[in-house]
Amino acid sequence: MAPRPFAHDGIAFGCDYNPEQWTPDVWDEDIALMQEAGVDLVAVNIFGWSHIEPRAGEYDFRALDDVIGRLHAAGIRVNLGTGTSSPPAWLTCAHPEILPVAEDGTRRYPGGRQAWCPSSTAFRAAALRLVEAVAGRYGDHPAVALWHVSNELGCHNALCHCGASAAAFQTWLRAKYESIDALNRAWGTAFWSQTYTEWEQIGTPRATLSTRNPGQLLDFHRFSSDELLSYYRAEADVIRRLSDVPITTNFMVTAHIENLDYWSWAADMDIVANDHYLDHRLDDPNAELAFAADLSRGLGGGAPWILMEHSTGAVNWQPLNKPKAAGEILRNSLTHVARGADGVCFFQWRASVQGSEKFHSAMLPHAGTDSAVWREVVELGGIVERLGEVAGSRVEADVALVFSWESWWATQNESRPSRALGYLDQVHAAYAALHAEGLTVDIVAPGSELSAYKLVVVPGLHLVRAAEAAVVTDWIAAGGTALVTFYTGTVDEDDRVWTGGYTGPFREALGIRIEEFAPIAPDACLRLSDGATARLWSERSRVMTAQVEASFVDGPSAGHPAVTRNAWGNGAAWYLATLPSAADYRALVARIAGEAGVRPAATVRGGDGAVVEIVRRRGADAAYLFVVNHGSAPLVIDATGTELITGTTVEGHADVPGGAVRIIREEAAA
Repeated sequence: MAPRPFAHDGIAFGCDYNPEQWTPDVWDEDIALMQEAGVDLVAVNIFGWSHIEPRAGEYDFRALDDVIGRLHAAGIRVNLGTGTSSPPAWLTCAHPEILPVAEDGTRRYPGGRQAWCPSSTAFRAAALRLVEAVAGRYGDHPAVALWHVSNELGCHNALCHCGASAAAFQTWLRAKYESIDALNRAWGTAFWSQTYTEWEQIGTPRATLSTRNPGQLLDFHRFSSDELLSYYRAEADVIRRLSDVPITTNFMVTAHIENLDYWSWAADMDIVANDHYLDHRLDDPNAELAFAADLSRGLGGGAPWILMEHSTGAVNWQPLNKPKAAGEILRNSLTHVARGADGVCFFQWRASVQGSEKFHSAMLPHAGTDSAVWREVVELGGIVERLGEVAGSRVEADVALVFSWESWWATQNESRPSRALGYLDQVHAAYAALHAEGLTVDIVAPGSELSAYKLVVVPGLHLVRAAEAAVVTDWIAAGGTALVTFYTGTVDEDDRVWTGGYTGPFREALGIRIEEFAPIAPDACLRLSDGATARLWSERSRVMTAQVEASFVDGPSAGHPAVTRNAWGNGAAWYLATLPSAADYRALVARIAGEAGVRPAATVRGGDGAVVEIVRRRGADAAYLFVVNHGSAPLVIDATGTELITGTTVEGHADVPGGAVRIIREEAAA
C-alpha cells in the first residue's frame, strides 16, 4: 500500500493540546497564544474517549467540533487522535477481562493509562467503534492534516499475560512453526524437561521460580510487537475507508522502551513520528537524542519524519527531573531537524494543573507568558518558520550503524554473562564515539543494503541470522571498513549459540576466534597495551588471520587481544573485545573512520572541547549545513552561503557562539 504523503508548508511547529482539561474561555486565549508562538499543527483527542463517548454508544462531539473549528479558523492544522489510548471507566467496568495481566499473574487496574490487553476482542471491538465514529465525522474535515492512531502504543501494556493473550500467542506460534516439533527444536525444550506435545500446553512466559526458557521469552516479544501492530492496522484500516488523510502513530524511539520492533512497523506508517525526551539517567543524553533522531530517520528509509513530542523543560517520570538550560530548547529541537525531522512538536501546549503530568513542562508553563520558557518557545517558533525551505531535504551520511530490537531482547535475557551490561550500553557507546567525532550516522536494520556507506559499525549484535551477517562480511570483502564489537554473532534467530568460537558467522571475516567470555565487575578497570582503559568486559581469544592492535594488560584476559584488524577481501574488519573509556573509544573510531575515508561534514576550529554536531541535509536545489554548539565557547565552521537563523552572508567561515545553532544554506556545491 503506497503511503499517503504528509503535506505541510515548511517545517511543522506544534504541540499536544488537551482542551478537555480547560474551560472554553481558556481555548480562545490558547489559540491566540499559539498564533503568537507560530504553532501550526496541534494534536487533539489523544485521550478523548470518555469525553466523546461518555456512555457506551452515546457520542457527544460538540466540544471537539468546537475546538477543531476554532483551530481551523485560526489557520492551525489538526493532528487528530483516535482517542483510543485509554479506555473509559464504563468500558472496563462492563468488561473487566479487558484489563491486562502482568507476568506475576496479577491483573492491573484502571486509574492510569493503557489499561487494556492488546489481544482483547472486547477492547478492540469497542475501540474500533469509536474510530469509526471519529473518522466518519472528521474524515474529510479541512482542518485535519494527519491521523494519530492511539498514543505511544505499548508504552505500558505491550506484554500481557492474560488468557486471551495466551490463546493469541498459541495462534501466532502455530502460524510461525506449523508443527509442535519445530517449536520444540527452536526453543530447545529438551532442556529441563520442557517438551510440549500440544499447543494448548504453551502459555505466556509468566514469572517462574527459576529462569525462564529464552526461546519462549524471545518469541513472546516478537508476538507482542506483532499483536500491537495488528491493532494499529485495525484502526488504520477503519480510517482509510473514511478518510484520505495520512495516518501515523507516535513511536517511542528512546532509551529503555524496548518492546516494539519498529523495523517491522515502519512500512505501515504514512510518515514516521517519534516521541523523545532527554534522559538524564544516561551518561550522554545529547548523544542519545541524536541517536534517536537518526534511528527515526532510518525507520523511514531516510525520508523526513516528525518529532511528535518532546519537552520544553523537565519531564515528570525520572528520579530527578531537570529543567533545560538556557538555549537548550533550541539546540534540542534543531538537532532533530538537522537529523531529518520536518516537524517539531511538544508535549504539551499548556501545563496541566491536575493529574499525573502536572509537573511536566509545557510550551505555556504554569508561570505563564512572563517566563523564560515562553520567550524561548516564541523565539524557536520564529526560527522554525524561517527554515521552511529545508523541508523535504535529506540527511547525508557515510556511516551506518546496525541496530536490532531482536538483539536487544535476546541480550537482556535472564541468564547472561554479565547483568552489568545491556545491549543499549554497547549501542550508545559506539554511537557516542561517532557523535563526538562529528560523524553523521544512518541507523539501519540487520541485512540492510550497505553499498552507500564507507564505514559500518556493528555494536553488540548478539542475535544475528547467517544471511544478515553475510551482508556485512560480503560488503567488507568488496572494499568496506567495519567495526564489530564484542558479544556480536553469539546466537542465531532461535537464540541458539553459534558454536566453534563466538562471533559465529562473522568469525572468518574478523580473523579471530573467541573462546571464552570474561566479564569484569562494574567498578573494575582494565588497561590495554596501547594506553587505553576499558571496563565491564574482556574475552579470551586467539587470532587466526587478524593483526593485534592492542591487548589486555591485566584482568582475567591479560595477554589476549582487545582490538584487532583483519584484511578481508578488499576491505578491513576491526574487532573490539571490550568497552573503552569514552575518550579512548572516540580515538579508536577516529582512527578507523580516517582509514575508511570518513570525515565530518565540515571543518570546525575553536570551541571548548564540547561536542559539536555537524550535519548536512541536501535538497533538490540546495544543501543545508547544521551546526549545533553544545559548548560555552565560540567556534568557527568552514562554510559559504547564507545563514538562515540570522540572515547573514557567510563567506568562507561562520562564527558559532557558545550554545548557539547555525544553519547555512550552501550556495556553492559542497
